[in-house]
Amino acid sequence: MTDRARESALQEAAIAALRRGDAAVARAALHDMAAPPPMLLAQACNRTGDWDGEAAALRRILREQPRDLPALLAMGQNALRRGDDREATRWCRAAVAQAAATGAPPQLQPMLLQAQAILNNASARFEDHLSAAISDLPALPRITLATDLLLGKSQLYLQQPSMFYFPGLPQRAFYEREEFDWVAAIEAMTDDIVGELNAVRAGAADFAPYVETPSHGPAPNNPLRDDPSWGAYYFWQSGKPVADHAARCPAVMAALDLAPRPIIAGRSPMALWSLLKPGTHIQPHHGLLNTRLICHLPLLAPSDCALRVGAETRAWRTSEMLIFDDSVEHEAWNRSTETRVVLLFEVWRPEIQPEEREALARLFEAIDQFGPAEIDTGG
Repeated sequence: MTDRARESALQEAAIAALRRGDAAVARAALHDMAAPPPMLLAQACNRTGDWDGEAAALRRILREQPRDLPALLAMGQNALRRGDDREATRWCRAAVAQAAATGAPPQLQPMLLQAQAILNNASARFEDHLSAAISDLPALPRITLATDLLLGKSQLYLQQPSMFYFPGLPQRAFYEREEFDWVAAIEAMTDDIVGELNAVRAGAADFAPYVETPSHGPAPNNPLRDDPSWGAYYFWQSGKPVADHAARCPAVMAALDLAPRPIIAGRSPMALWSLLKPGTHIQPHHGLLNTRLICHLPLLAPSDCALRVGAETRAWRTSEMLIFDDSVEHEAWNRSTETRVVLLFEVWRPEIQPEEREALARLFEAIDQFGPAEIDTGG
């Protein structure tokens, strides 16, 4: 018998022995081979409880094929049997990632489910371990966010303005009302502004669509284009007051004068009532700039309406200002049966110095003079 024939006969004997459940005979046959197939050897070692032998055979496979999915899955199970939870987690994470990238045949699905369960259990134990380490400390929002990011419970969202990025600004989704000395005075005017809103809507409940198809240029890619479900009633638009709206709503105009709004020819100030009808969802999107903050003074704020900015979601509450960075991915929805309306306007970010504001205003004016000014379309 030739060496090749002998190797083939021993391999067939080992396979037959494994199929009938005789792992010891299979291992003896494989031991007699000059070069036993490593996966076959790993299976025989597994069935005889030789976890070190199984791991050694699997490592031979992974040295040649580091992304071999059956070997990755088997290594995760092997580490778990050897009591090494951390090592099991590493192999299972690699296996699940590989399966997500390339897919997995049906016969491996049970092992993939086991790998995911191992990861879930490890994550829960890790979270308990970290929580215990800081359990005696007071609530610290930044520590909580950092821990959630580490555990994969939260996603990292950063400023991604669609037109202009100003470097060096803090990555914050929301700012708090108490940080600005002008907010309380505007909030105190809510009842007067709501009175003006009711008077305007008594004549026409709908506003013009927030996103409209321009007379020149491409149409915005937004499912709410030309849809008054997301409506706008402007007081300042493209840096100019809307005279008839301003005349009807002196309380709104007085309130806006209290805020540190940008003054940029052809662009800012910008201020409006933003209306969201029941069942309307503004899809996730980024604003044009990260040099400003968007302010919402809630006027009509039914329950089950909310704004998500980055990883944080907040509900509107009548007369309580929401202030956020719209260059971070955000979306909004009205899942109630009533209409939501906020007074929306922009202010300079407080971290930008006066001389920088002047330079930015000149830059934005020059940008708009060079070509068609970009406008927010919610898309």
